[in-house]
Amino acid sequence: MQIGIIGLGRMGGNISRRLMKAGHQCVVFDVNARARDSLAKEGATAVESLREIVRTLEEKHRVIWLMLPSGQITEQTVDSLGALVGPDDIIIDGGNSFYKDDIRRAKILGEKRIRYLDCGTSGGVWGIERGYCMMIGGPKEAVDYLDPIFSALAPGLGDITRTPGRDQGETRAERGYLHAGPSGAGHFVKMVHNGIEYGLMQAYAEGFDILYGKNSKDLPEGERFALDMADIAEVWRRGSVISSWLLDLSAAALATDPRLDGFSGFVQDSGEGRWTVEAAIEEAVPADVLSTALYARFRSRKNHTFGERMLSAMRFGFGGHVEGGESIDPEPKQPAS
Repeated sequence: MQIGIIGLGRMGGNISRRLMKAGHQCVVFDVNARARDSLAKEGATAVESLREIVRTLEEKHRVIWLMLPSGQITEQTVDSLGALVGPDDIIIDGGNSFYKDDIRRAKILGEKRIRYLDCGTSGGVWGIERGYCMMIGGPKEAVDYLDPIFSALAPGLGDITRTPGRDQGETRAERGYLHAGPSGAGHFVKMVHNGIEYGLMQAYAEGFDILYGKNSKDLPEGERFALDMADIAEVWRRGSVISSWLLDLSAAALATDPRLDGFSGFVQDSGEGRWTVEAAIEEAVPADVLSTALYARFRSRKNHTFGERMLSAMRFGFGGHVEGGESIDPEPKQPAS
C-alpha cells in the first residue's frame, strides 16, 4: 500500500522504515529537511508540504499517518489535512493525543466523510526491530482496510507462548494490534497503558532505591551490605516473576553505569499519567499506585534519588528520552511518543 507519514522523529521515521521493509510505499514529510532527505535516501518519496503529500498519494483512498509530538501542531495539522483530503480518505493520529480530542476530531471530519483513526502506538525507539503494539479507535471498515499496514508494523506472534484458553485461532491482539472500539478508544487504552507503565517503573525505582540504600556508610557496619545493583537486576531477569522489558532496560543501564551518574533523576511526565488519573476520578475508580507514581515524578524535579535516576534510565532505554530541568511544561497537552 501507499501511505503518507507526517513527522519523522524517533518513531515516525522508524515506522516509515519498517513499512518500506515490508514493501509498502511511503510518502514522507517533516519540517526538518535532514529527516526528509534521510528517508528519501532509503527509498521513501520525500515532499515539502502537506499539500504536496496529498497530491502525491495516488491510491483511491489516501492514507496519512501523523506522528507528531505537540498538541497544537497535531490539531493544526489535522485541520489543514481536513481541508485538503476528500471523502473516504483516512487520517491516522499515531501519537498520544487526549482521547476526548479524538472524539471531537472524528465527528468534525466525519461530516466531510473523512475517516479518522486514533492509534495508540507503543514500542519506542525499538519498534523498528521489535514491532509496535497498536491500540486503534475508529470505524471498523477503515481499520480492516488498513490491516496490511498494521500487520506490517506489529510484532506478530513471534516466540511468545500463546495464552492458554485462546483457542479461537490467531487474532490481531495476539499479533500485537487491536481495534479497541469507536473513535477515542484507541488512545484511551494507550493512555491507561502508559499510566500502568508509570506504576511499574515506580515500583522498580523504589525497590532499587531500597537496595542501594543498604550500601550506605551511614548504616551500622553489621547491617551494611555491598549489594551489586547490576548483578541483582541481571539475576532477576532470569526466571523471576518480576522479569520484564523494563527490567531488561534497567539491567542494561546498570551494566554500563552502576551508579547511574549519567542520568539526571529529573523525570518528566508526558501527559498520559495525568489523563489516566483524571479518568479514574471521573469513574470513581481508586488508582492509588498510578496516582502515587505520577506525584513521584513531580517530586523528582526538586531533588533526585538513585531510584529517580533509575526512572530516567528506563525512559531513555525505551524511548530515547533525555531528561533535564531546562524546559518544563507544567501542563503538557500532547505528550511525546
